Amino acid sequence: MNNKKKNGYVPPQEKAGFGQYILTFFLFLYTLFCALPIALVFISAFTDEKAIAANGFSYFPAKWSTAGMNTVLRYGKQLAVSYGVTIFVTVGGTFLGLLVMSMFAYSISRKGFRLRKFLSVYMLIPMLFNGGQLSCYVIYTSYYHMKDSIWLLIFPLCVTTMNVIILRTYVANSVPEELMDAAKIDGAGEYRTFFQITLPLMKPSLAAVGFMMATGYWNDWQNALLYITSDSKKPLQLLLVNIQKSIEVLLNSRNIPAVALAAIGGTVPQYSATMATVIVVIGPIMIIYPFFQKYFVKGLTVGSVKG
Repeated sequence: MNNKKKNGYVPPQEKAGFGQYILTFFLFLYTLFCALPIALVFISAFTDEKAIAANGFSYFPAKWSTAGMNTVLRYGKQLAVSYGVTIFVTVGGTFLGLLVMSMFAYSISRKGFRLRKFLSVYMLIPMLFNGGQLSCYVIYTSYYHMKDSIWLLIFPLCVTTMNVIILRTYVANSVPEELMDAAKIDGAGEYRTFFQITLPLMKPSLAAVGFMMATGYWNDWQNALLYITSDSKKPLQLLLVNIQKSIEVLLNSRNIPAVALAAIGGTVPQYSATMATVIVVIGPIMIIYPFFQKYFVKGLTVGSVKG
């Protein structure tokens, strides 16, 4: 090896070493720039409101305070209920959506399935044409009579065309056709082939699609605003919107009762409370994301190379 280096030969891995250091350095800078706004959110949530009003948002605040976080945590019981609703909707909706879409993707990926072309076109219609929010509201409330039902937080986001395409492409490109044919020869039916052979091999794509679905369910508040009226079914996002509206009402009111003003510490922590609500929202997602990152990247890469 030393003789080869003396003759001018350098292994490929050594040639790429310097370039990898440069790439790592720029990726580190990019990651740092992406992390700085998140750090500012956490710092601002525990910054005194008067310090923000005087100096603006800063990484080194003049005074610390927990007034903003306390404003959010005062809704303790309702906050716990809303967290439970959001977790149920996120887990239940993601599980149901993955089950339905994976079965649908498996069906249209089978070349011998007669309704394959018809269902593929049928799947694309909602992607091109949409009846609108008003028609959905009328159907769900007047015809299905599902007003104030927690299922309306699950069904509208359960199945999407793009996710079905990702799963179908993954099955077509990454699950060997010979494996399914061998199972059929051994006497396995379609259900057994799907649940015991195809579904376990779809874990990377299921993790990627599941993470996107879970994020969509977690951040959804519009459906709750339209359909949910009971506090016991109010998700986290809608509760935080109501908290922000309550703060705006206090700020815009000229005659704030002394009792209400004393309960919030003498001032209305508008900016710090806003940042505290952001922490409440993104905290669980930031904790869960690292565990799904490798499946997320692999599933999207494999499921989007070919159509």
